[in-house]
Formats: sequence, structure tokens, C-alpha cells
Amino acid sequence: MSLLSEDRKQYILVQLDTFGKVQVISLAEQLQVSLETIRRDLFVLEEEGKLKRVYGGAVKVQYEKGEPPYQQRQILNLEAKQVIGQRAVDLINDGNTIYMDTGTTIHEMARALRGKKRITVITNSLTVANLLTESLTQGLFNGRVIILGGEISPEQQSVSGHISQEILKNFYVDRAFVSVGGISIETGISDYDMNDSVISRMIILKAKEVIVLADHSKISIQAFCHIAPLESIDVVVCEKDHPEAWAQELEIKGITWINASQIN
Repeated sequence: MSLLSEDRKQYILVQLDTFGKVQVISLAEQLQVSLETIRRDLFVLEEEGKLKRVYGGAVKVQYEKGEPPYQQRQILNLEAKQVIGQRAVDLINDGNTIYMDTGTTIHEMARALRGKKRITVITNSLTVANLLTESLTQGLFNGRVIILGGEISPEQQSVSGHISQEILKNFYVDRAFVSVGGISIETGISDYDMNDSVISRMIILKAKEVIVLADHSKISIQAFCHIAPLESIDVVVCEKDHPEAWAQELEIKGITWINASQIN
């Protein structure tokens, strides 16, 4: 396969979205060009902010110095998070008991929560609890909100730790909505905060259905803390389709991928 420069770069980006990393030697063999040509392509793509070069290849762009504070993350990919949040609300049935975690995409889901009746929401997110309390007061939905106790993290706007874990042991939920730092076909779902990851891991075991909310920037990203293998989840809600190469594996694992940008 011998492609022009723009076609090569698009091929490289597709491979990154699928596997999270690429190697110069493999790309040169696949595209039938020299190693130097691939290195130049990677250099250009890095200059455009589309990947990060590493020894022997490149990886997807992700947080190099740790995840930014919650307030900064709220504005990243905001439109995608709003679309995902609205679609996630559609998955809630009247009478459900649900869990909503601490992610900024979950925050947008809380904003969109309207019209549901007799639902119980459990959360360890301070911002989600505040939003839903206001919505309850205004009569935007009917039900109750339970916030876990424990140690407050100002940076994550969350509650976690031993007390949270002990409280969570008392509950089971119909649906757990989990926002992640990365989703990989090989390693599953992951996040950047250790304490919040422990809570996410626990709720996955307590839920009848696990729904992951992840915008396209999380695809093929492996964050610091492993949460669960891919087969532990049931649904992914994203604003884009999954990489084509993931189709068979998702089907084998029984995972439904919802493109929130498409009309229901």
C-alpha cells in the first residue's frame, strides 16, 4: 500500500484511535515507504497536536503531567459531553436506582436530568449532588439524592476513601453511569485518580448494568488507574462511532456502543 502524505497521516491517526500507539517500523512496512518518511509524518502530526512521538513510534495525546483540575476539565470537549449526557439520561427509566460518578461528562448528564419519576441517585460527586438538589427543588425530576460520605477532594470535587467504600457496600443499583479517563480494547477502562477509581470499581460490581460515558478523546487511552476489563461493562455512550477494528471484539464481549450524535 503506497499512499500520499495526507492519506498516510489519516491512516496513522486511524491506527492510533484503534490501538493507542503506532510503531515506525510497522507503519513503514504497511505503507511501503521509508522509515524517514514515517518519522516526518509523525513529526508533522505532533506539530498539529494530534499525537506524541515516543521512541520508535507515537502514542495518542493524553495528560502528561496528570489530569487537570475539575474546573479546567469541564470546558474540554464540552459540546461532546453535553450530547453524551443527554443521551445517557434517555437510558434511565422511571423507578430506577442509579449511580452517577464524579466525571465532568456525568456533570453534564446531571444538568440534563429532567422528567424522570421516582428515581434514586447515589453519587460521590459534590457538583452532581448540588445540581440534582437544585433540580429536585425546582421539580425538574422526582425522587431522591444520596451522597456518599468520606474524604472530600477539592481537586476532583468528589468524596472517596474508606468511609465511602463502607457506605457503598450497603447499596445495589439498576444502572451505574461511569465516566472514565480512557477506554482501551485491550486493557478496558481506566482513570487518573486512585481514590475515585476504587469507588468506580466497587460500583461496577454492585450494578445490574454498567454504562460508560466517554467522549472520543478517551478512545484507546490507557490512564493511570485500571478500573475494570472491557467485559465488565454493558454500554458505552460516545459522540462518535467506535473504531472499525473494535467491532468484532465489542460484539464478542456483548457491549453496546451508542453514538450519541445520531438521532435515536
